[in-house]
Amino acid sequence: MSEQTNHSKSKDFNFAEGELLLINKPYRWTSFDIVGKVRNAFKPLKLKVGHAGTLDPLATGLLIVCTGKMTKQIDSFQAEEKEYTGTMTLGGTTPSYDLETEVDQTYDITHLNEKYLKQACEQFMGLIDQYPPAHSAIKQNGERLYEKARRGEEVELKSRQVTITEFELTRIELPEVDFRVVCSKGTYIRSLVNDFGKAVNSGAYLSRLRRTRSGNFRIEDAWEVMELVTMIRENKNQSEAGTV
Repeated sequence: MSEQTNHSKSKDFNFAEGELLLINKPYRWTSFDIVGKVRNAFKPLKLKVGHAGTLDPLATGLLIVCTGKMTKQIDSFQAEEKEYTGTMTLGGTTPSYDLETEVDQTYDITHLNEKYLKQACEQFMGLIDQYPPAHSAIKQNGERLYEKARRGEEVELKSRQVTITEFELTRIELPEVDFRVVCSKGTYIRSLVNDFGKAVNSGAYLSRLRRTRSGNFRIEDAWEVMELVTMIRENKNQSEAGTV
């Protein structure tokens, strides 16, 4: 465990100088919600706060938040390898590739078995081309793709190369399949699941996702949001009172 990871759970902070905070993002919170919550905890002090690596609202798990001068290192943290665990549901697809939208097509899954599914994982290993979901936060002409998609507009998607280091199925109880993925930055797990569904001729959508690691930082060392906010406020109040 790195010194930064140890420090992330200590109470000896200097937020203005710069801190790296590991936070367990709750379900349905956006990454921007987390940043806003942390920033508001410092008020009336105006402090730069940013995050490294966006998590979708329906995903949970490790979010790296930086304050002060540490925000200059966000790009380097964002570039690190990520690890996820999750669940995909086979036999259907959704426009968003997850539970944000309703199932729009269903497929037969009677041909699926453990051997066939595990063999299908092999074609996604290594360097692969991947198209992001139409319902994504990528900007196109100054507007995020999900805003266009929600209006029913056609979205032009461009492929990107990503690297999948590990892709294993950890539980198969059809139509649900649990998995673990280790991948490069910029990988869309929703797209990986959607592509996997196509590969096994059954359709698939992401029904649960949790980021467990980013580089050397792990979810086990993360703060719960409100626990962190309370600590920040206490630290700030003590500093203002001259007791720290």
